[in-house]
Amino acid sequence: MCRSIKTLCPPAIPEDATEEEIRAAALQFVRKISGFRAPAAHNREVFDHAVDVIAAATAELLAGLEVRGRSREATSEVPGGA
Repeated sequence: MCRSIKTLCPPAIPEDATEEEIRAAALQFVRKISGFRAPAAHNREVFDHAVDVIAAATAELLAGLEVRGRSREATSEVPGGA
């Protein structure tokens, strides 16, 4: 199994991750774990459910993370947000 998983957007503040980025990361994870880029019709429901659950868990994780030394105000003052 490939262990190369892309990070969302380092070194951004976790709250800056968009719902689209979180969903894309969840989809990438499910694809890697299942071994399927796109599931067959009979597996579509369970595949989509896994993406939903992982996206929700990821959003919960990011909402709870504290990035020390960085604040939302400091990031927004830097051009490009980085």
